[in-house]
Amino acid sequence: MATLNNKETAFLNLMEVHKGIIHKISKMYMDTPEDQQDLFQEIIYQLWRSYDSFNSQSKFSTWMYRVALNTAVVFFRKENKKISSIPELPEHIAVEESPSVLKELQLAHFYKAVQKLDNIEKALIFYHLENYSHKEIAANLGISEGNTRVKLNRAKTKLKALIKQQGYEF
Repeated sequence: MATLNNKETAFLNLMEVHKGIIHKISKMYMDTPEDQQDLFQEIIYQLWRSYDSFNSQSKFSTWMYRVALNTAVVFFRKENKKISSIPELPEHIAVEESPSVLKELQLAHFYKAVQKLDNIEKALIFYHLENYSHKEIAANLGISEGNTRVKLNRAKTKLKALIKQQGYEF
């Protein structure tokens, strides 16, 4: 069995620490567990391929977001996936389940709605959920800070409307 070199070990450690980022992006861009897993693996592959380009001038997670989001957009276009296989959620559900079941239901509504956003809106929502400032989001997406604010507010409004269309009330 071959031993891992320092580069491989460092990469694997960083993947373990930051794998939640990849899971979130995979769920935002793909609707089925199989497609999410395929995208997850593609993101890991692209991160490894471009790992030598990480120069430590920014945080690893910032660089990882960029690579992961770019990979998701390309993967989504390349595969020409359509949102079709998520079953409709019941309009009204008696919530007598545990808090974790309720949270899973809320997340299902959220991800189903996010998948209907365009790629820029998904990226904006993702960065917002990761507590990036408007300035940081603007820098990462290559748009102005003012444009970031406007687009983010529109994306949040659209997301709320999509969630309501699914029958979920806030």
